[in-house]
Amino acid sequence: MSLQVVVSFKVIDESADWIVVDKPAPLIVHPANRKPEPTLLGGIENLLAYEMENGACPAVVNRLDRDTSGIVVVAKHTAAARELGMIFERREVLKEYLAIVSGWPELDNWQCAEPIARAGDFAPSNIWVRQIVHPLGKECLTRFQVEKRFERAEGRFALIRCFPETGRMHQLRVHLAHSGFPILGDKLYSGDGAEYLEWMADGWTPELKNRLRLPRHALHADKLALPWRGQMIEWKADLADDLADFIAGKDVRETPGVVIWSRHD
Repeated sequence: MSLQVVVSFKVIDESADWIVVDKPAPLIVHPANRKPEPTLLGGIENLLAYEMENGACPAVVNRLDRDTSGIVVVAKHTAAARELGMIFERREVLKEYLAIVSGWPELDNWQCAEPIARAGDFAPSNIWVRQIVHPLGKECLTRFQVEKRFERAEGRFALIRCFPETGRMHQLRVHLAHSGFPILGDKLYSGDGAEYLEWMADGWTPELKNRLRLPRHALHADKLALPWRGQMIEWKADLADDLADFIAGKDVRETPGVVIWSRHD
């Protein structure tokens, strides 16, 4: 009797140089320095097992947080990883995200250009990864566009399209929270980070559900476009089911994740 792990993700597009997938939440992209768990990279390596036997070496080009769903580009070999990495570094990539936020923005379009820094660089912080708006931080710019305003019994919410012009850690989450519209389910930035510490200590509790509404932050990498071999290629990933259900007024099922465990002989 053996235990097989099947990591679930959708292949959007593929070539000899790269594979583009739609990553679900809460699947982690890379192995972490914690207990072993399934990863997107591991799932892709299983998918490309034959190609790896013939020299392929998959490398994730654009990382998404565990709780962020949507488009991830994976290079199949070292040369493609280098070339794609340079395209991202030169900021030739067009990226769009969708986020569900608390509240109704008055403006249909706005931007935030506040610099961002790691909180612990300027004051004691119990959360190493937490970022803050700070005048000594790195330059940062995000444009926002309201896609839809809607209501549920819990209150008013909005679907926001996000256009990051820079690529700082947690940029969209920090800028939306700073704008007064934190992303639903965001344990780090819905407040001062207390929700994150509670979650780390006690897991997902009814109290956290009442405050955050969703067990993961409602952020989805919706579109990505980049120049490749003389043409602009664009990919799109439909809004994740849990976020679409929330917008539609449905109850969001709290699934254990995206890993299917199956036993076989």
